[in-house]
Amino acid sequence: MDYSALLFIPLGVGLAGLGLIGLLYWLVMREETGTERMREIASFIEQGADAFLKREFKTISYFIVVIAVLLLAGLWPNWQIAFGFVYGAVCSLVATFIGMKAAVRANVRAANLARKSAGKAFVLAFRGGAVMGLIIPSLNLVGISSMCLLVGLSPHNIEVVDLLVGFGFGASLSALFAQLGGGIYTKSADVGADLVGKVEAGIPEDDPRNPAVIADLVGDNVGDCAGRGADLFESNADNLICMMIVGVAFVLAMQALGHPMRPEVAFLFVVFPLLGRSFDVLATTLGVLAARPLKSPVRALNISIITTSAVLAVCFYFLARLVGYVELFFCALLGMVSAIVLALAVQYYTGIGKKPVVETAKAAQMGAAINIITGLSYGLESTAIPLIGVAAVLAASYFIMLPVGGSVAGLYGIAATALGITSMTGIIQSADTFGPIVDNADGIAEMSGIKDEVGEALDELDAVGNITKAITKGYAMGCAIITSAIMLFAYVCEAAKYTHKGVLKSLSDLAHHLVAVDPTFIAAAVLGAITPFLFSALAIRAVGRGAYKMVEEVRRQFREIPGILEGKAKPDYAKCVDISTKYALREMVAPTLIGLIMPIAVGLLLGPWALTAFLLSCTITGAVLATFMFNTGATWDNAKKFIEYGHFGGKGTDTHKASVIGDTVGDPLKDTAGPSLHILIKLVSIVSITLLPLFVAHALII
Repeated sequence: MDYSALLFIPLGVGLAGLGLIGLLYWLVMREETGTERMREIASFIEQGADAFLKREFKTISYFIVVIAVLLLAGLWPNWQIAFGFVYGAVCSLVATFIGMKAAVRANVRAANLARKSAGKAFVLAFRGGAVMGLIIPSLNLVGISSMCLLVGLSPHNIEVVDLLVGFGFGASLSALFAQLGGGIYTKSADVGADLVGKVEAGIPEDDPRNPAVIADLVGDNVGDCAGRGADLFESNADNLICMMIVGVAFVLAMQALGHPMRPEVAFLFVVFPLLGRSFDVLATTLGVLAARPLKSPVRALNISIITTSAVLAVCFYFLARLVGYVELFFCALLGMVSAIVLALAVQYYTGIGKKPVVETAKAAQMGAAINIITGLSYGLESTAIPLIGVAAVLAASYFIMLPVGGSVAGLYGIAATALGITSMTGIIQSADTFGPIVDNADGIAEMSGIKDEVGEALDELDAVGNITKAITKGYAMGCAIITSAIMLFAYVCEAAKYTHKGVLKSLSDLAHHLVAVDPTFIAAAVLGAITPFLFSALAIRAVGRGAYKMVEEVRRQFREIPGILEGKAKPDYAKCVDISTKYALREMVAPTLIGLIMPIAVGLLLGPWALTAFLLSCTITGAVLATFMFNTGATWDNAKKFIEYGHFGGKGTDTHKASVIGDTVGDPLKDTAGPSLHILIKLVSIVSITLLPLFVAHALII
């Protein structure tokens, strides 16, 4: 048997997944779009989203071309890295475009179906979200499998996996632009709409009289949908590539320790992650098909997630048996379980009706300051349980594989755990994209005047969407931390190959390189710790600038357009969309450059081993800071919603206005800086792995 042919399995599965996406898109598009007014509102949203993505992609393309040329010149003759960089970036952008396109087409159809049945609207919105959910693993499989064939990966040529890192670099850079740009866009619009509309004018959310409301609805798609999709696409890509790198290190270590493997068996360990990722497409498809129009949308959603998890668990068991180490099954299972634990922890700290949210809402009775202080305290507390859980999972998976072949085998166990948690991407992203779809559907219903027809159907689905967004934020955080850990290990394995003579048998072989009290290590660790803070400062300030202009514009329209608040004149929605777009594209560049420049500077000035300290420090600090930002912002947001449901006086009261202020403070934390930090900590790692040969050759200190 030609084991190289195994690469055609993930390639074929990926292509089949793209075919399923076409089927799902057709199922969504065949539904009716409702009234003329509904179609008009939906067209505003779609046009705004398309215009933003077109301008964003154009901006990104300039960076892609310049960096590709530099990679080609700096890493020649390994031209495959530069090619992979462009290929990975393009795949990421295509995935976000198609997934978001399906979402903006599904929203008006979900709103129309809600006039008849909340259950049918749920199924349609979930299928619309599944386009993004399926395209992430499908394009990852197609992209990385075809790259493996391009570089000539085979049982007798496994070390060429190094040439795949360009694909991950391209995916990471595109993802950071997409998440950061989308986050700045959506929160500039959201903050402006809330502060002037809700607080000053006292009009409801998604009220058609608010000039910023269309920009806000567009932002749900370019931020929550396109941005989060790009985030999870690059998590999957980076995880697959780095696990393959660690797989090569594992095979070589086992051979050096006296456990030789036939080339075909060694090849199985290298392609293990690609075969494992293939199950994601199958399991997600079955999970989506399991969605039914039940009375309880939450129950229907849980059935889909449980179905996917069960299929994945069975598939991982048989794959682990195939390669001869059932321990890998338990490691992958740990990753899947950690996704659930992280989601539960996030739901406790951010769930409506839970103690942190209720106490934060209660504090708003004493004004915005007490509301903010209370939410801040719970946000700080919320970092403990999730990150302790991640630490426990990393340690457990390491010790599960340790008896197999020492510390390098333990790293491979952690890689399998990362594969396990990222294997849930398809169904989790489907549920997450469901959120913006039903949120937009609710906005379309409000603006088109059919709110009475849909009754509480869309409100119920929107509440489910809030749950799915909370789950995805916790899940994305777990993926980021565990994937970053395996990327750090991949970097260490690569650094050892370039600077350590002989095969790496144990991590203790590197003890003389990794000295914690070395001044260069301390300096690098300090730089790593400040990088997430500097990045976040620029991202949050960008939202502030965009929101300032948005508030100014909404106030101007209320002041200068007669009859707008009486509903007799139409607001200039396009002007607000243009403001959000302009500031998002302008402000997303500087934070991104931080993620590129810092690891390069440390690698060249302090050396490749000091860069290890930078990556470790940046990963841990970024993970804690992102968790804090996510949960704090979500707590303030849901405290506001809890009050809007009629508690502590309800809408229009001073308590409500205080909670809106708290919510607006949290907006750039939970939807701009927080999710972008996830990508930052992976970007610095993949940049370091990609440019490692340059650091070894030209660093001032080795």
